[in-house]
Amino acid sequence: MTRPTATRSRAARALAAVAAAATLCAVFAAGALAVANATDADAVAEPNIQSVIDQARAGAGGPAEVVAADYHPLEPLPRHHDTSVAVVDRVGNYHIQPQPLDDDASQRVFERYLRHLDYRRTHLLAADVAALGKYRDRLDDALQEGDLAPAFDIYNTYRRRVLERVEYETALLAGGVEAFDFDLDEAVQTNRAEEAPWPATREELENLWRLALKSRVLSGKLAGESLPTIAKILAKRVKNRLRRIRQTRSEDVFRTFINAFASTYDRHTRYFSPRESEDFNISMSLSLEGIGAELGIEGDYTVVERLVPGGPADRGGELRPSDRIVAVSQSAKEPFVDIVGWRTDDVVQLIRGPKDSPVLLKVLPAGAETSATEVVTIVRNVVKLEDQAVSKHILDVPRGQREYRIGVIDVPIFYLDFEAMEAGESDPRSTTRDVARLIDELKAEGGVDALVVDVRGNGGGSLQEAVALTGLFMESGPVVQVSNLRRAPSKHHDTDGAVAWDGPLAVMVNQHSASASEIFAGAIQDHGIGIVVGSQTFGKGTVQMLLDMRRGKLKLTRQKFFRVSGQSTDQNGVVPDIAYPLPSYPNADGGDGAIALAGERVAAAEFQSADMVRPFLDTLRERHEERVRDDPEFVYLRGWKEHAEQLQERNILSLNETTRVAEKEAADGKVLALENIRLAAKGEEPAASLQELNERRRQERTRDEPPDDPLVRETANILIDYIHLAQLEIAQAPPPTEAHALAR
Repeated sequence: MTRPTATRSRAARALAAVAAAATLCAVFAAGALAVANATDADAVAEPNIQSVIDQARAGAGGPAEVVAADYHPLEPLPRHHDTSVAVVDRVGNYHIQPQPLDDDASQRVFERYLRHLDYRRTHLLAADVAALGKYRDRLDDALQEGDLAPAFDIYNTYRRRVLERVEYETALLAGGVEAFDFDLDEAVQTNRAEEAPWPATREELENLWRLALKSRVLSGKLAGESLPTIAKILAKRVKNRLRRIRQTRSEDVFRTFINAFASTYDRHTRYFSPRESEDFNISMSLSLEGIGAELGIEGDYTVVERLVPGGPADRGGELRPSDRIVAVSQSAKEPFVDIVGWRTDDVVQLIRGPKDSPVLLKVLPAGAETSATEVVTIVRNVVKLEDQAVSKHILDVPRGQREYRIGVIDVPIFYLDFEAMEAGESDPRSTTRDVARLIDELKAEGGVDALVVDVRGNGGGSLQEAVALTGLFMESGPVVQVSNLRRAPSKHHDTDGAVAWDGPLAVMVNQHSASASEIFAGAIQDHGIGIVVGSQTFGKGTVQMLLDMRRGKLKLTRQKFFRVSGQSTDQNGVVPDIAYPLPSYPNADGGDGAIALAGERVAAAEFQSADMVRPFLDTLRERHEERVRDDPEFVYLRGWKEHAEQLQERNILSLNETTRVAEKEAADGKVLALENIRLAAKGEEPAASLQELNERRRQERTRDEPPDDPLVRETANILIDYIHLAQLEIAQAPPPTEAHALAR
């Protein structure tokens, strides 16, 4: 397993996310995800497993007694009635896209709630779902009346099944993991969400649990762990799951249900419980230090959903979105605490700590399984404005008889110092002011031939700043249209008439460019004043407001924005003019199937495109494709894109050890071949193994020089092509008539 080089350059980390696809090879090599499924109803069951289970259960007093000891049905609290009614009222009356709360809505809430509880369909039986189906058409009435009994009945059914799984896995582990036979031709299904049917029988359900546990044991074997060590780790994780179900409170059930309702409106509307609200306030005020990462739950795993730009994790460059944290240590001298099966809030409390103190995370890279853990060390700190500020550098690119100077401005977030603005300061810190200052500095330092604005990984920020930043590159005109409830879209204009840069311009985007970044990139594209390059953006075209409730907070979608062309970026994102071969991954935000808002277009605003790019696009694309066809870095990128797409389509994983070893060797060989392409491009000796490659990476992390980003360099080459084409057009244009000259 190999990970991309960690650097202090945000642009390099954006490229490194591509190389993170390498970690997906562990799916071939080391096991399935946490939940598995038999690929065939007639799959051969291990004959000695059932006897192991029966003996262990007999010694424990039987399954009924084991489950009964921990099964305590939860009930709604009196305060949940008023909170539920208040949330339903706010969402129903003030959401940007109201919808009737009727039987159709009830069915959507029912399906969303089951998905929130049993995402991979590995706990509830088909008979359970059928019995609970009596609530399919009743949840609308229950929500309007504040009746939470149906929601808790559904949860308690799920709770019992989880406890039965804990009992089953405890019994199986007590009998010894040596009972698993890895010579059988069994397999697991790595993704059961939505597509898989609910298990029809108890035997089918237990077979899912058996195969899931067997997959984890095989993963440990392939990672070189001994069977006793594997058994100890897995037993601890089963206990963690039991602890988590024991610690589930009525407040947790209420929050899960009410958010199943909220998510039927859109993927960003959400209720925060009082405890979540407290954590939200802490994160906003930065009063408690951490690593600068938003965490979520995927099965038993704690998953990194987002890195805060400029935060400790973002600056370190080793932790990435979709990575799974499996253990935490407070120092190199202390043992790791296994957190698989923990509640998210407990994990957050463990990771937080004093400023400037280290925290060690044992991480499963995105797509990898349990044999591919890595240790990431992060120094806790607050996220400071200056850490998120824009920055610049100059890239010198030789072409023909001269060297071109390309200015590159990195914009990690759209920020505005609201406190300074409210205090009446005439010049509060902002993205736009800082970018304008950097452009002036580039001009003063000898000038540049073209400018790149890099918003890769920029998740958004101030809408006001997105409009203002666009205004640096155009004299005046509409930038974005904002739609409010029951109102026609309003236009947000740049009106100052000032332009900081009117030369060749490119905007770099990727899958993690969202919201304000999409407003900026879309406006540059619609007005025809710059080239957008990279990959399709995230697709967030909504604005949320945080409403204080008597208990907790409600994040409610109140506005939707549209490009001046009338297109919505919600779900669609911004499609670049020139695409780079970057793999795409399911978005953590909304990736659980939450709906997107309807209405993908409004009337276009009145504006006149400068049309500075369109006449040259076909030629620019042709020259780009010709230039990168044999470029080692782009051969590498195309290889990873193809590899990542193949792995995402792969849904079946063998539990035959011989087959898995062969798959591992083949996958490792492909990974090594791709990585050696990059090494050759740098003039370095090829690596003989992935272990050698990982050692080189560790050594590179100590170097201070910023790496060369091939995507930025190619963007610079595209701009140079544009300069040549524009100059050629000017040279070939007929001389203006006297009347035309006077008019100009």
